Amino acid sequence: MGGSAWPVLSVSEARKRLCEPGSLFEFEVREINGAPVRVWKNGPQTLPDLVRAAVSHGDREFLVLGDERVSFRAFCNAAALLAQTLRARGVTKGDRVAIAMRNLPEFPVAFFAAAAVGAIIVPLNAWWTADELAYALDDSGARSLICDAERWAVLSGASLSLDVLVCSADAPVDAERLEDVIGAPNDWAALADQSLPDVDIAADDPATLFYTSGTTGRPKGALGTHRSSMSNVLATAYAGAFAALRRGEPVPEPQPRASLLPIPLFHVTACNARMLSSLHVGHTMVLMNKWDPLEALQIIEREKIAYTGGVPAIAWSLLEHPQRGEFDLSSLEGVAYGGAPAAPELVRRLHEDLGCEPGTGWGMTETSGTVTRHDGEDYLNRPGSCGPPVAVAELKIMSLDGANELETGEVGELWARGPMVVTGYWNKPDATADTFIDGWVRTGDVARLDEDGFCYIVDRSKDVIIRGGENIYPVEVENRLYEHPAVVDAAVAAIPHQILGEEPAALITLSYGASVDEPTLQAFVRERLAGFKTPVLIQVHDAPLPRNASGKILKAEVRKILAAESARRSPA
Repeated sequence: MGGSAWPVLSVSEARKRLCEPGSLFEFEVREINGAPVRVWKNGPQTLPDLVRAAVSHGDREFLVLGDERVSFRAFCNAAALLAQTLRARGVTKGDRVAIAMRNLPEFPVAFFAAAAVGAIIVPLNAWWTADELAYALDDSGARSLICDAERWAVLSGASLSLDVLVCSADAPVDAERLEDVIGAPNDWAALADQSLPDVDIAADDPATLFYTSGTTGRPKGALGTHRSSMSNVLATAYAGAFAALRRGEPVPEPQPRASLLPIPLFHVTACNARMLSSLHVGHTMVLMNKWDPLEALQIIEREKIAYTGGVPAIAWSLLEHPQRGEFDLSSLEGVAYGGAPAAPELVRRLHEDLGCEPGTGWGMTETSGTVTRHDGEDYLNRPGSCGPPVAVAELKIMSLDGANELETGEVGELWARGPMVVTGYWNKPDATADTFIDGWVRTGDVARLDEDGFCYIVDRSKDVIIRGGENIYPVEVENRLYEHPAVVDAAVAAIPHQILGEEPAALITLSYGASVDEPTLQAFVRERLAGFKTPVLIQVHDAPLPRNASGKILKAEVRKILAAESARRSPA
């Protein structure tokens, strides 16, 4: 990293140099949905464009999972063959194709096959319960579902009227196997060269429907476009170039590397920010079905991994693993993460203990991924920030009532605008009107901007709990607690956790004469929601829950009570 002369270029100078006319990162202003938006001028514009360009990476490995190794050429042919199959089955432009699976080589194939026929891809959270999965399938109006055997087993009791392909050699007899259509991953190398269907697809056509938990207790589908997804490709490249210019180095040429992807592809960070950039540059993506730090250390050494990350918990578990010193991690160049609060100590430890460049950023489902990036010396010197916006993104701080824009350094609600912002929520016009205003998305995050445009997230006005990168909305958990006959009142809030950032905890009052223990309530919630949403601490409160004069729960008071109980339970 840079020496005492850093930074060589100011933030504005680096941005101006990178975005000058004729450069890769040149942008222009276009009207999208009636609002002026900066858009990248160069690079692939749609998801099918990305696949067609990726053929040039040939026999370089793109996907690795255990003993399954898939080249770019094999991947492109498998995606094209599946796209042809979907089209033959009647899937047309605008239809929804759902994907529900862990990180498998079939996920990118299904994703780009659906995109190639102009369908709207609906990635579903693989940790969801049958009720949560069935809700999203029904809400999206999915015509087709491509899933793994585990998800099909979860959905076995649901009433579904859609076309299903299950990718597993152990697929149950009541479902058609994806392998019977395109073969298993190691078979794709033998496929004849295939072409994507000829479908008229524009950059601002709808492309993705990622579901995000909502304050009503049911998830909302954020409708993204090809442009909103593809904006991540140049945003990632821009961040690397920006960090290089700031330290006085030339803009690096893209170099294919091996990266380890332990975070789920059904989230925008892994899907839009990591997968699309890997396909563009030619990176090898080594997949993990679930995070295991010892397995990750073994993979980093064996596959010569240059980049990994996802959420702060992953970085912490690598740093603190007792066997870390037994592995050769010299190939590791960077560890980046987001999605949860990260301690400044983590930034220093990655730099000093692992000798690699730490990185973070900010985005949300409604922004299709990257809005800010924070790398290298900038991150070391501003560890409390999530970075400045990429060149095509704009940030502003508004008063919490949305009436006035605030000055530099003042704290208010963060609003964001750019080509990465989705068009709105699927079939929810009222929620769309409340959240998306003249091209801006009201993020619900409370933040401030410094004089160089670096963003600092101060709090989250919507009370979302971010546990290791997974969003948990308190009202959803509270509603499940209310379903228990012993619970008369409930408030869910975050308690801090060094590795995960935050965990959910609950303060409850019981109906008169009722009794119930904590494990019973936790099991009750776990049966009705994904496991990561279950409160790790449930405290019975002997008095009414703290409320203001209008009856609204005082979450700050709730957090204090829960934090004190958590500290009391912690070993001395």
